[in-house]
Amino acid sequence: MSPQAKKTPQYNGGVKGSVWHPYGDWRALPLRRKNLLIWFLAALIPYAVVRSYFWHSLTLYKPDAPNDESSLQTTNYRSSPAPISLQQYGQTNNSFKSIGGTLDDDTNSTSISRDGECNLSTGQWIPDPSGPFHTNKTCRAIQEYQDCMKHERPDTGYLHWRWKPDSCELPHFDATGFLNLVHGKILAFIGDSIGRNHMQSLACLLSQVEDPRDIYNDGTDKFSRWLFPSYNLTLAVLWSPFFVDETTTEIEGTTSDQLKLRLDVADERWTSQLHEFDIVLISGGQWFLKAAIYLEKDEVLGCHYCPGTNFTQLGFYFGYRKALRLAFKAINTSPDYKGLTFLRTFSPDHFENGRWDSGGTCERTVPYKNNEITLDGINAEMYKIQLEEFKKAEKEGSARGLKFKLLDITWASLLRPDGHPDRYRRAKDKNAKVLNDCLHWCLPGPIDTWSEFLLELLNRDSE
Repeated sequence: MSPQAKKTPQYNGGVKGSVWHPYGDWRALPLRRKNLLIWFLAALIPYAVVRSYFWHSLTLYKPDAPNDESSLQTTNYRSSPAPISLQQYGQTNNSFKSIGGTLDDDTNSTSISRDGECNLSTGQWIPDPSGPFHTNKTCRAIQEYQDCMKHERPDTGYLHWRWKPDSCELPHFDATGFLNLVHGKILAFIGDSIGRNHMQSLACLLSQVEDPRDIYNDGTDKFSRWLFPSYNLTLAVLWSPFFVDETTTEIEGTTSDQLKLRLDVADERWTSQLHEFDIVLISGGQWFLKAAIYLEKDEVLGCHYCPGTNFTQLGFYFGYRKALRLAFKAINTSPDYKGLTFLRTFSPDHFENGRWDSGGTCERTVPYKNNEITLDGINAEMYKIQLEEFKKAEKEGSARGLKFKLLDITWASLLRPDGHPDRYRRAKDKNAKVLNDCLHWCLPGPIDTWSEFLLELLNRDSE
């Protein structure tokens, strides 16, 4: 054989690379495939860890239990919401807008409301070294459960942010200006405990000018009134988490303790007082996640979670829409109510790593940036229902000379996971089990900004 002739490749006991092949060692292909699979699986591990850490789940916080409001416990029954396209009602390119505004494709464009004013609902939280306008030492309206300072929340950074709308400046709250603007009026908060949370925030802000008198309390804080005597301003809270009548009517196939809502009868605990009010701020929604039987004309329409019955499963979105629509109808058809009506939009919760009843927490200490979270799931659908029903009510109300305003705090509130009591809350019974609260808001805290929104809208209305 010539020295230049190629040696015939020989098999050498199956050692990798011992057999020449134009495309490599074909006998080793199965082994290479196995190695590639191992490397691929290994590469997935860090991805899974990172995704698990940053994945944010907006699990809705359950409302207060009827028998013990402070316990924040209810049965965990809910419908599974369908995915919501944010483009249906305004969130595109990580920018959010209310139904009352416009947002061009250019994300740097301004956001203007229907009346040409700056849209307060779109913006971002920016640092504010000035800090809160009140503390638990300067306001006695703070409930135990929202007194994060008293219960030694260690961080204070959540107190040093302010809301900056995209297209304008939102002035700091002017307590004297607010009191002068609503001099001699009664401002009523109708809804659930988050509405009361808002009223207490406003009372704290105003108490820096004058300490209010507690002129009525039913003993549970569900119905109360505070008077600022020098300005003859009354703040009222009326407990009506469903807006409609809760009935004890016996229904075949149900138990006496099942919640039954008459979706065609408004709750007279607030409608009977409507004529007294100059300004009404209606809000709520979280309580509709409770299992319930829905009735009209005392006949069962269906239910939200009613196993063991043959009732139609309608879901809580159905119940909420019907109840909110009826509440607006009660306002629009009240013969003696001539006031200004606000709808305060849905306030999202911020539970992570579990639900309210399974160890969920809200331990973040800074606001989200606009591109770090989206409005979706239950929060999005409840907000969407509110906007749709508000538009209808506003149109109907204007026909009889009534004014409606949208207090759109949803996006600003969604960006504040750091503003809740979390574990820094206490129950009156020190031996009671205390669940983390990632639904209500610390006082002072981000909820104080809601009153800055309210004052700005009142100023616009008075011009």
